[in-house]
Amino acid sequence: MQNLAPYAATSESTLGREVYEEPPSYRSEYQRDRDRIVHSTSFRRLEYKTQVFVNHEGDLFRTRLTHSIEVAQIGRALARALRLNEDLTEAVALAHDLGHTPFGHAGQDALNECMSSFGGFEHNLQSLRVVDILEEKYAEFEGLNLTFETREGILKHCSIVNAKRLGKLGERFLQQHQPSLEAQITNLADEIAYNNHDVDDGLRAGLISVEQLLEISLFKEQHDIVKKLYPALSSRRTIHEIVRRMINRLVSDLVETSNKNLADIYPISIEEVRQHPTPLIQFSEKMTEMNLELKRFLRNNLYSHFRVYRMTKKAQHIVEMLFEAFMNDTKLLANEYRTKAQAMESDNGNDGRARVVADYIAGMTDRYAITEYNRLFDPLKLT
Repeated sequence: MQNLAPYAATSESTLGREVYEEPPSYRSEYQRDRDRIVHSTSFRRLEYKTQVFVNHEGDLFRTRLTHSIEVAQIGRALARALRLNEDLTEAVALAHDLGHTPFGHAGQDALNECMSSFGGFEHNLQSLRVVDILEEKYAEFEGLNLTFETREGILKHCSIVNAKRLGKLGERFLQQHQPSLEAQITNLADEIAYNNHDVDDGLRAGLISVEQLLEISLFKEQHDIVKKLYPALSSRRTIHEIVRRMINRLVSDLVETSNKNLADIYPISIEEVRQHPTPLIQFSEKMTEMNLELKRFLRNNLYSHFRVYRMTKKAQHIVEMLFEAFMNDTKLLANEYRTKAQAMESDNGNDGRARVVADYIAGMTDRYAITEYNRLFDPLKLT
């Protein structure tokens, strides 16, 4: 067992599960959470949900599944270095994207627009909905019945309106408290993973160039080191070497800055961490600026590239058309969701029906959404 810091989350300090269960015999509470997430249907679907590129565009681009695994790997490294709970960090990392729609952020934005009159749609709230309600595997409870700490980590952001509906889980947003350090780690591990791997995928796709990236401090710093050490290295291996060193640079800075923050405050419990006015897991000021520079570059050059924009518009169209069709006629839904829609509509009117439609669409993989669209709107596809 790792020698955990006094402010780390532990099975003994957990705030428990919604439905009481006997403690596991040979695992920690957070190992049990992780295992339930890995065995969930929603986790398997992440293999065919996109990051930036639609799933069928190529076999080597990141998916939500590979991204989640990469976040877990970075998160565990951070947790070990900071003497925090690796199992909890891994559980949160593997679950953080379970509620993501097909087609990445384009799908989420489109579904949120469709749901604007019915309570909106947020992917991290949907991830919580997946683990609390939508997974149907266990005899004694809905969802996965995860610990409070894992659920707390999944819920990265939350509006005040939604926080008021979430009971104890929503209190930190109302009181402006912090989540566990393991949740804070996962939040930044997510950022490290997607920024740097979007650089890799963007270069692989030819949407951005090394020449453009040399304007970015973090990239140029590692590029110059790699070129000096390995001047004859192939371009593909050079890019991999740069990206892995960028990740290491960010991780090292995060560990060093966070260790200093913790040494200055030295909380003696997880509750002191929660009540601290600001997150204790942070980059240095210099690295924060370098990271923001990289994020701005990706937003302006990769995510706004005309090829990505075309994919975005097509993805939004598919989501909007599916939502409209299912809302207008729930008989078009798969049997399981049709029954749910009728029950929810009976209890909550159009809001209930819309939420079930959103659940159905959010659960789709990229290719399933495209298939459903063709089934509904291509006159040559009759089934």
